[in-house]
Amino acid sequence: MLNCATALLAAFVGGSYSIDSARAEALPRAYHIPAQSLNNALMKFASESSLTILFTADQVRGLNSEAIEGQMTPQQALERLLRGSGYRFRFIDQNTVTLDKTAETPTTPAPDTLPPVSIVGKAIYDATAPFNPDYKLPNASTATKTDTPIMETPFSVQVVSKQVLQDRQAVRLEKALEYVSGVVQGGFNQQTSDGFMVRGFQTTNYYRDGTLMPISFALASTKRETANLESVEVLKGPGSLLYGRAEPGGVINIVTKQPLSTPYYSVQQQFGSYAFYRTTVDATGPLSSDDSLLYRANLSYENSGSNRDFVNTDKVFFAPVLKWNIGPRTQASFELEYQHFNTIQDIGIPPIGNRPAQVARNRNLAEPFNSQWNGDSLLLGVNWSHEFNDRWKIVNKFLTQRVDIDNAYTSFATFEPVLSDGNFNLKTISFPKQRNENYFTTVNLLGKIEHAQLTHDVLFGFDYMNVRYMANINNSSALWPNNLFNPVYQTSTPGFDPAAQFTYSQTQSWYGLYFQDQITLPGGWHLMGGLRYDNANLRDNVSGLDSPGEDRVNPRGGVLWQPMPWLSLYGSYTENFGVSNSSFNADGHNLPPQTAQQWETGVKTEFLDGKLRSTLSYFDLKQQNLPTSIPGSFYYRALGGAETRGIEFDSTGEILPGWNLIASYTYMPFAKITKDVDSDGNIGNQGHRLFAAPEHFGSVWNTYEFQQGQLQGFKLGAGLVAVDQRQGNPENTYQVPGYVTLNLMTGYQTRIGGSKVTAQLNADNILNKTYFVGTNSANQIQFGAPLSLMGSVRVDF
Repeated sequence: MLNCATALLAAFVGGSYSIDSARAEALPRAYHIPAQSLNNALMKFASESSLTILFTADQVRGLNSEAIEGQMTPQQALERLLRGSGYRFRFIDQNTVTLDKTAETPTTPAPDTLPPVSIVGKAIYDATAPFNPDYKLPNASTATKTDTPIMETPFSVQVVSKQVLQDRQAVRLEKALEYVSGVVQGGFNQQTSDGFMVRGFQTTNYYRDGTLMPISFALASTKRETANLESVEVLKGPGSLLYGRAEPGGVINIVTKQPLSTPYYSVQQQFGSYAFYRTTVDATGPLSSDDSLLYRANLSYENSGSNRDFVNTDKVFFAPVLKWNIGPRTQASFELEYQHFNTIQDIGIPPIGNRPAQVARNRNLAEPFNSQWNGDSLLLGVNWSHEFNDRWKIVNKFLTQRVDIDNAYTSFATFEPVLSDGNFNLKTISFPKQRNENYFTTVNLLGKIEHAQLTHDVLFGFDYMNVRYMANINNSSALWPNNLFNPVYQTSTPGFDPAAQFTYSQTQSWYGLYFQDQITLPGGWHLMGGLRYDNANLRDNVSGLDSPGEDRVNPRGGVLWQPMPWLSLYGSYTENFGVSNSSFNADGHNLPPQTAQQWETGVKTEFLDGKLRSTLSYFDLKQQNLPTSIPGSFYYRALGGAETRGIEFDSTGEILPGWNLIASYTYMPFAKITKDVDSDGNIGNQGHRLFAAPEHFGSVWNTYEFQQGQLQGFKLGAGLVAVDQRQGNPENTYQVPGYVTLNLMTGYQTRIGGSKVTAQLNADNILNKTYFVGTNSANQIQFGAPLSLMGSVRVDF
């Protein structure tokens, strides 16, 4: 029976199709594919029809397709897409199509003698295509620095695709990550920068295309703009092997949009609650007729208020990229990101007793005239790569970023235990000048070695980072009394004694050498191993003193068995070198370097013809020398040890045509400070639960787009986010209550001329629940947003 079906499909050659009528009636469906590049049109067709289409990149370069609209079979749709292209399609099995030149006359083989197919080049799937509707992406590079299938990666990796970002209208990173297991939003840096708890450990840094973006005090004044994000990848657990000094909980890597060879333009206007307005523009295409020069430019402007008193944001963002295809094997790109921001800080509210103070959720206790941050950020990058042959390739990246903030003010309150009367003290700090400069470069040599029945994908790498921070600081000794139940705000900025001004300046630098080998063996076995050497230094530029250098060797290894294409079983071990040694204890000495170790095991599955991928993992993560702030001061102390253990589940993909799903759940019963004994033998917080680390948290989000009929083009979505109770500080003296929020969306797509128009409305926290997203170790508890609406109109052409 199978041979008969194969023979029937193999008869579709050169436009002469003899198709079984019953099968043809079963296959018709509604297609809505706009006129665009043939590459992107075929990709969208493959996604909608569940067919695999194979071709080389050179085959379709520079070719375009006409729009197809309406009800038709896949064969009819393919005929329309390929019309005038010089190609025809040919089925090589029930689900796979290849392209042939029309000048050729392929011979249809006999039913039992279909020849083997040798594919050269890339399959049609392109995750970066503007109209890619997929929630599930097959590959990720964050875990290996190579484009490795997630089903062959012995670590837990989750990818938030472009379609998810659009459906959630994720203008902030926390909205992009709220449906990823193991990740919960934090309340760090007074909610002015991005902060998360990943596997129970604080993560305030993120990575941009594999490059660390360290959050200094200057960079903590604004959140990451998402206008040029292609996707977000999350590697759970330590990533030191590839990224050096990393947070132990995981690596959050944003993947930016890159130039495309097919022209594409998009304009979006968003508007929402609390006077939120945001305009974005995305444009890409070739600058030369031979596609040797490509460009992409993303622009956004945001002006928004907040549900919190006095808080508002005004931001301009511009990110152009120029790509130069120097030759078939050599490329270079030049990128820039500029952002101007005006923000107001929000110090949250304190606890009273063992719970957050009961005040109105719009109340901001920071002084409106003394919490202003205005600055400019400029990032420049040069990247190039060269393929020596089909097996060896070198990649080099250089990136520099500078942030300048002038005449900034911050209201600082450590919220020492606040009594029931609500009285507390504020201190105002002024920053006449702040500057942050980052320099980063990395060189990677990638190769493929085949020997006997083994295939080695090897990676040799070197990276170097230099981070310089300088600030002029006026640290006022005056305390301003206030009351959280009846606040009285200052109407001007306080005066500062110039003689009390001091300068703080330091430089951190580190470099690393690393090696990784991914081995593919017969029987579906995949092995991975690697080593990294790091050397780090810190210099106080004011005193001219250098801290003792720190160096360390970290290993990583993993094994994965894929007995069937839809099933993978894996285990791994990783060690970690902490992200920073810039914190000081009360004696003015640097804290010892953070280290960590993790064991992980899990299972990955792909069901529904690979459309739905799930990961179930167990992790055991230990960290040493975790820093925690000393209440009432700028100093820190190192905890002797902390450990988290738990289970994570993630599932992403398409259940039925038009129905996409994301589901996640984390159970973390063990998240404790395992050792905290000072030099005198006094036990501190040993045995306490890690602050801001919930035991249970999870989420689910799904959308359905009507495929045909009068409702065709409509999309509906719903989801919820649930977070368990968390400890508010390392001392475990108060708790932040758990919460559940319900989120909804609806949208409609139509075509006007050659453009696709999408109208969308999102409603978050639809039940208007009062909840808290997190806290920091200074007892600053941050409210979550009440019911919030965000509308959008986007035109793609």
